[in-house]
Amino acid sequence: MPYTERKWMLFVDGENFTIRGQKNASENNLSLKEGPYFKKDVFLWMPNPRPLAHPSCPTGEVGALEATGLRAYYYTSVVGTEETVRSVEESLWKIGFTPKVFKKPSGDRKSKGVDIALATDMLTHAFQDHFEVAILVAGDADYGPLIGRVKSLGKLVWIWFFNKKEDGLSPELRLASDLLIPIDNQFTREWPAKS
Repeated sequence: MPYTERKWMLFVDGENFTIRGQKNASENNLSLKEGPYFKKDVFLWMPNPRPLAHPSCPTGEVGALEATGLRAYYYTSVVGTEETVRSVEESLWKIGFTPKVFKKPSGDRKSKGVDIALATDMLTHAFQDHFEVAILVAGDADYGPLIGRVKSLGKLVWIWFFNKKEDGLSPELRLASDLLIPIDNQFTREWPAKS
């Protein structure tokens, strides 16, 4: 079956993606302005999202892939009140995600709730046969066993992340996946250079 006809779901480790995206932006002199697609240290996405880039597509972008997407989850955490949590959920929902936002104590860099919720959701949906392809936006080696389990259920797992090890992509995670879709060029196109 052509990849463009496969049902997919997107699972974004927003903490990991935000940390790595902020680092990448700083190193490439990109301007991340707070707004609908960015809240410092909380969430980050593309300001003009386009279909996922795929190496076998002649144009480098996949229009048909969007039509088969069932759901996009975004997992992150924030320090603050319940009102702060709701505000982040509202922001993520407005840009098309099913938000999973956790409250974390001040001073903590990451929340364990993010990793656990993402793994639980991906496994549950795989087991219930809701998708053919899980697209994981993360770079941590900790997701390797999750990928193995999802693949054992007959699903494909694609990683969509920065391609360089220094940008947080674990070589083990890349090798565990069925396909790596590098985000580097799209990220640079979507966020403008600092003036």
